[in-house]
Amino acid sequence: MKRTFNLSAGPAMLPTTVLERAQKELLDYNGTGMSVMEMSHRSSYYDEIIKDAEENLRKLVNIPDNYRILFLQGGASQAFFTFVMNLRQSGKVAYVDSGNFAHKAIQAAEELEKDLNLDVDVVASSRDNDYKNIPELPEILENYDYLHICSNNTIEGTQFKEFPKYDHVPLVCDMSSDILSRPINVEDFGMIYAGAQKNLGIAGLTLVIVREDLLGLNDVPTMFNYKVFSDKNSMYNTPSTYSIYIHKLVTDWLLEIGGLEVIEARNKEKAAILYDYLDQSKLFVPTADKDSRSLMNVTFSTNDDDLNKKFVEYAKENGFENIKGHRSVGGMRASIYNAFPKDGVEALVELMKKFEKEN
Repeated sequence: MKRTFNLSAGPAMLPTTVLERAQKELLDYNGTGMSVMEMSHRSSYYDEIIKDAEENLRKLVNIPDNYRILFLQGGASQAFFTFVMNLRQSGKVAYVDSGNFAHKAIQAAEELEKDLNLDVDVVASSRDNDYKNIPELPEILENYDYLHICSNNTIEGTQFKEFPKYDHVPLVCDMSSDILSRPINVEDFGMIYAGAQKNLGIAGLTLVIVREDLLGLNDVPTMFNYKVFSDKNSMYNTPSTYSIYIHKLVTDWLLEIGGLEVIEARNKEKAAILYDYLDQSKLFVPTADKDSRSLMNVTFSTNDDDLNKKFVEYAKENGFENIKGHRSVGGMRASIYNAFPKDGVEALVELMKKFEKEN
């Protein structure tokens, strides 16, 4: 069987052992004679799966008891709207504009301004620098319902190295592209949310980790109300059952290899191999500022559109898929999430060296 090196920003590579286990259990999960895809979400069999998925996550991230885990649908893009509806109080909300998806979260809040009587403030931005860096945040922040950030900017290849802390202003974080890639202190956040299709599993699942005191603040329509789903243990309606099952397998894998400290070390090692080459290359240039570089999404370019296109084709011919950069940035983007192997990064660097020598 041929497996390519998939550098897609998402959906992304899964651990081979997860795919093999899902394949093995596809027709008959744990002796039930059913696939998980066929299984009632109200059955005792599935109840065990979703409980294990939550328990795994609590172990990996050290999630305190006063935080609720919600397995939802709709993606991070829906969460841009729903967390505003759930968390607003005074209506004064703060955002950091550090990239494309951070900006989309701002636009979502602005769409809700009139209906929810919001006052949306952008307190820091790197938009004028084409999002090549994480902007400097204000030293003091007060009287906001929350501060929203995107921890890793998938398109631009930048990442928060440290998270801001403000007294009495809950931090809300979109971690779609770097959750479970490193240890975090959950108590630094009021809420974390993430689409699953990068490090958590497969598309169809949206994870929310939210502090209990932030639930039930507002009268929110039932299907967007976090407290409703919290009270029903994510089972108000049929959840994305197979996506949750794959998430459970991914978290099994992370626990088996030693947890988030181990995966962080691996991720740093992989990224260093690629960035070290880029820093000395005479052809390829990294596009994110050095102090803001992402460990998950490495963006770079030759600064020549024709040569970029040539390299994308060259990479594909040699077994590397989806290295083309996002249309808003151009160039190339290597998404090297948790499951992307070290030998794949090493092979990519060797391919880039060969291309550089020939061009």
